[in-house]
Amino acid sequence: MASPGNMLPQEQFQCAVCQQVFSDPVTTPCGHNFCQSCIQSVWDSSSTCRCPTCNKSFTSRPEISINTAFKELADSFRQMVLCSAASPLSAAEPGEVVCDVCAAATRQVRAQKSCLVCLTSYCEAHLEPHRRVATLRLHKLMEPVGDLQDRMCKKHDRLLEMFCRDEHKCVCQFCTETEHKEHRVVTIEDESSGRKVQMKKTEADFQQMVQERLKKVEEIQNCLKLSTASAEQEMAESDRLLVSLIVSIQERQTEVHSEIEEKQKAAERRAEELVDELQQEIRELQRRSAELEELRSTEDHLHLLQRLPSLTSPPPTRRWTEISVHPELCVGTLRRALSQLDDGLKEELESLKKEEMKRMQKYAVDVVLDPDTAHPNIVLSADGKQAGRGELLHIVPDNPQRFDPVICVLSKKGFLSGRIYFQVAVGQKTFWDLGVVKESVNRKGMITSKPENGFWTVRLRNGNEYRALDSPSVVLSLKGKPQTVGVFLDYEEGIVSFFDVENRSHIYTFSGCSFSERIFPFLSPGVCDDGKNTAPLVIATVNHKK
Repeated sequence: MASPGNMLPQEQFQCAVCQQVFSDPVTTPCGHNFCQSCIQSVWDSSSTCRCPTCNKSFTSRPEISINTAFKELADSFRQMVLCSAASPLSAAEPGEVVCDVCAAATRQVRAQKSCLVCLTSYCEAHLEPHRRVATLRLHKLMEPVGDLQDRMCKKHDRLLEMFCRDEHKCVCQFCTETEHKEHRVVTIEDESSGRKVQMKKTEADFQQMVQERLKKVEEIQNCLKLSTASAEQEMAESDRLLVSLIVSIQERQTEVHSEIEEKQKAAERRAEELVDELQQEIRELQRRSAELEELRSTEDHLHLLQRLPSLTSPPPTRRWTEISVHPELCVGTLRRALSQLDDGLKEELESLKKEEMKRMQKYAVDVVLDPDTAHPNIVLSADGKQAGRGELLHIVPDNPQRFDPVICVLSKKGFLSGRIYFQVAVGQKTFWDLGVVKESVNRKGMITSKPENGFWTVRLRNGNEYRALDSPSVVLSLKGKPQTVGVFLDYEEGIVSFFDVENRSHIYTFSGCSFSERIFPFLSPGVCDDGKNTAPLVIATVNHKK
């Protein structure tokens, strides 16, 4: 092969032993040229000194010296080869690490390796000594990086090659012998290996979070389908029930459809918002997972340790286990529409009220009363379904959840979304309070029950005085004395309604409520009233067949 510039063939400057351009060339007595280190290595490994080219032997080991003139020619040829190697095909692209040696000559040549000992990046041509010279072969080479100076200890100007586990930082060897002498110190390679194991677990955790959110997306989408089916069913039922009514009913029917469609649109918007939020979290988790996977395969241990803290912590996310989506139910829509009809439509209204009660009862929940919240005078049944008034105070722990001195109790379970329905048998009691309250209500001292304080309740006093504790409170004129009271909560709609279950009649509705925390069923069995009010309040089983 011709040499650069077509001046001399490359073989003229190539050692027959190492097949590289001469380094410190010497000439044997037989006239052949070799690298000084190569011929000495050959003769040191044999009992006879022979020429590797012509095989001529020498009786004694010849004295050889560096051929200075030939060395200058070989060095010049090597430089020509290096310059030729830096061809346009090796030109660095924007953003790539360049060879520091070529850069000094204002040439942008792509680096192939970076040396952590020399703190220099080399192209393939300038990397040649690190592959040939024995001492340079001991240097640490890695994939080219552009921040070699950041790998030096700013205090001692030495390579950062150790990691302090006590202070979680990279240090140099001199640091481990001074201010970090008593600390737990390992090599950055060992620490990086350990962190990669942690990263693999974190990556798996992120993948699990992705799967959980994908599952939540599927849940929301399925609930949206149920919502659509529920809305269609509501409209079909309203059509069937209202078809026989007069023109005024038909006009209200159009309004009913409009309200149902608005609720369905609200359900779709809520589902879309939750899906968008979940997908955003999924993208962030996938991005971090991908970065962890890429980082786990790098040899750049320092970069790994510097980037790892910002990647291993999960991003801020919503507590999705507390979020649920329920099919929209237009509770109260028909009631509000039909309440405006005249007395001639009572038969149809009774039919509609029965259907409405059935729809609400579909959301019946199992209410179990919480003894940790019960006033010391309250006697709870073993199954947590009855709350009576005792004559004597029970000795119970004084905890923050317990009501005192107000005689009341909450359910064990609270609700953060959706719709719930429960029934309380009040029988012939003369005093009672019941409804729902928010979790953060005041439980110590005297309490004023009203929505501003987190109470949505109705009460009975003196056997016949019914009142809704709204702001202001509302006196209730009921046609009969309820034996069982139904309570319905629509969290998203902000509605709390009360019903006489036996008569299927509406008692009172709190509307426009704003819920932002858990809501709990609330009962108060009231005073003894000279022995007339000793019967307990009972959580009644919902009979869906009525």
